[in-house]
Amino acid sequence: MKRSSGVLMPMSSLPSPYGIGTMGKSAYQFVDFLKASGQKYWQLLPLGPTSYGDSPYSSFSTFAGNPYYIDLDLLIKDKLLRKSEVANLDWGDDPERVDYGKIYEHRFTVLHKAFLRARERYAEDFADFRRENASWLENYALYMAVKKHFGMVSWIDWPDADIRLHKPEAVAAYAEKLSDDVDFYAFLQFLFFNQWEALRDYAHEQGVEFIGDLPIYVALDSADVWSEPKFFQLGRDNVPTEVAGVPPDAFTEDGQLWGNPRIRRVDGARKLFDVIRVDHFRGFESYWAVPYGDTTARRGRWKPGPGMDLVGVLKNWFSGLKFIAEDLGYTTPEVEKLLADSGFPGMKVLEFGFYADQDAAYMPHNCCENSVCYIGTHDNETVKGWIKSSLKKDIRYAERYMRITEDEGWCWGMIRTGMSTASRLFVAQMQDLLELPASARMNSPGTLGGNWQWRMLPGAADKELAKKLREYTHLYRRV
Repeated sequence: MKRSSGVLMPMSSLPSPYGIGTMGKSAYQFVDFLKASGQKYWQLLPLGPTSYGDSPYSSFSTFAGNPYYIDLDLLIKDKLLRKSEVANLDWGDDPERVDYGKIYEHRFTVLHKAFLRARERYAEDFADFRRENASWLENYALYMAVKKHFGMVSWIDWPDADIRLHKPEAVAAYAEKLSDDVDFYAFLQFLFFNQWEALRDYAHEQGVEFIGDLPIYVALDSADVWSEPKFFQLGRDNVPTEVAGVPPDAFTEDGQLWGNPRIRRVDGARKLFDVIRVDHFRGFESYWAVPYGDTTARRGRWKPGPGMDLVGVLKNWFSGLKFIAEDLGYTTPEVEKLLADSGFPGMKVLEFGFYADQDAAYMPHNCCENSVCYIGTHDNETVKGWIKSSLKKDIRYAERYMRITEDEGWCWGMIRTGMSTASRLFVAQMQDLLELPASARMNSPGTLGGNWQWRMLPGAADKELAKKLREYTHLYRRV
């Protein structure tokens, strides 16, 4: 990875007239903004279909794309939808927030109309897509169809034990009984990947590459666990014995209880991204296992992870791709050794670096070349939120260290500082480029509700902002 920079901008946060960001006009405009501002990378959050809580890190499938990101205007252009069918629906009344309830209420109804018009026109291409992706697509489409049939409850609570346990006879029976819905959910993936591949090709033509997350834990309520229970640590009736989480830390005194089975995730992202950020890398060395059914993560215990065995699988499986190790959180000498042995660049988060009474590992002068520098990630405050939530003595120290001036301001002062580090890659959140307050924070770990909602207003990523960012990028030789 050469010296460069990029922007962290979730797909959901792009502006659009239909309540949530999509792979349409705004996505192409954002690629243009990145090119104009001299950025090499667009970092995204996971793109899979989201479940309860709307977290992109809890998906119904390792491999599938989120149907919410299918652009409706492109479907209108393709004569699969009519403008009148989407324009008067209530997609939410706040252009700066995603109303997931409204999106869930209307999106699939609209997409089903497109499916009915398209399935004959694209029958041959769709059949080819199904054959090429049969290893995951058929199980995913059936899983979603059965889930809908049983009122969207988790597969663990499906009343028919045979289909819950994925018995072949039941799978065949439900595939026939729910064939229309199975076809629909499979077709949504056909639409998603067609739009994604077109966007990715355009980005590559502009010299922009994608960074995306590879979560190493699979959601319990997913097609992956339901259809392939032998790969997961499940007990009687396929109920998990333990689930993953994070021990009590600075984010939450009860720890974070994710509800994921403890398992490796090594495939799917290669169809989407050029650089893979391996989420929760410290879990490769050891992970926090919590008894299934506990309401907090307090009773968990550390267990050894797969270590270099899994790192080797990643390197071989994703041959030719670049990796970033998300090595944040509770670290140990063993985790540090694993990171060094892997050769992956780790992460340096400036918001974790400024303490008046210590030389913290994330201070700018401690950012080594083989690292990626962030001001903050999707789990952190915006710069303006960080200033208000930090100790005054630490903020005073940071102000002196970075030589923050009133004219430049805190956001651009921290962007300048990150750009100037030795880290090969610097990534800024879009919210900080726009100098937005704490209300624009993407996620507060360990909390339910109010997360993953921020959206950028139309026109915010304009030519003036691109010019300003390019000047900083040129100054520190990241172009």
